[in-house]
Amino acid sequence: MPDTPELPPWPHAPPHWLIQPGLYMVTGSTFHRQPFLHNPERLNLVTSQLFQSASQSGWTLLAWAVLSNHYHLIAQSPPHSANSLHPWLKSLHRNTASSLNRLDNTQGRRVWNNYHDTLITRQPALMARLRYVNENPVHHRLVQNAHDYPWCSAAWFAASTSKSFQASVARFKTDTINVPDDFDDS
Repeated sequence: MPDTPELPPWPHAPPHWLIQPGLYMVTGSTFHRQPFLHNPERLNLVTSQLFQSASQSGWTLLAWAVLSNHYHLIAQSPPHSANSLHPWLKSLHRNTASSLNRLDNTQGRRVWNNYHDTLITRQPALMARLRYVNENPVHHRLVQNAHDYPWCSAAWFAASTSKSFQASVARFKTDTINVPDDFDDS
């Protein structure tokens, strides 16, 4: 039997092969799904750093939900620069981990696990994901109405978009979209 070359090990993290600008949905998870963001101070910290880092990196947030052990976001890449997603999220994770570790006096603790990203290429996929992200706090039974959860985009979406667009988004089903969201500690 001929010798076969040794293949590199299968990656333990999802590959991030961004090759084109566009709209991306991202789901990030805390390490071992621990509820590091368990109170308003921590949720505010991560949400404000999300807004600040997105702006600094040239990404435009369209929807977001930050929960105790994960987040979802939909963002538009800068023109001709989709490959900036990884540096942006790496910086966000590093900075929020440092801030959270200072709060807990636990220097060097791992806070974030990884993230999954998906390029959104069709309008129906965007509409369903907008609904999904905006309603994620309801999905996790944190509130009955997503507008009441301050760390998601639902109230902003309602105030910033037309009633007809909101109605269009509300018609899209979310039960068949493939989003990693088996986080039960929220």
